Amino acid sequence: MDIPDYDKALYFTLWGQWDDLLILMVRTNDDLLSKKIETFLHAFHYSRSEKQIMSSHDSLLHYIDHAMGQTPIDTINLF
Repeated sequence: MDIPDYDKALYFTLWGQWDDLLILMVRTNDDLLSKKIETFLHAFHYSRSEKQIMSSHDSLLHYIDHAMGQTPIDTINLF
């Protein structure tokens, strides 16, 4: 089964699987998704501002939601 990068990113983000999220950041073909993941992981590990961490987290989730809404259902291999 082929799971789209957006589903993986959502799962890894919600469950705190930062190592898997980092690997996805490197392997995805979506440059914007990669940058959003990079920004979030950098803020999570290095920022002292909770507001900045939450902002980058929300931005990542917002982008994932938007991208999933734009992905045609016929391109997703469900079976």
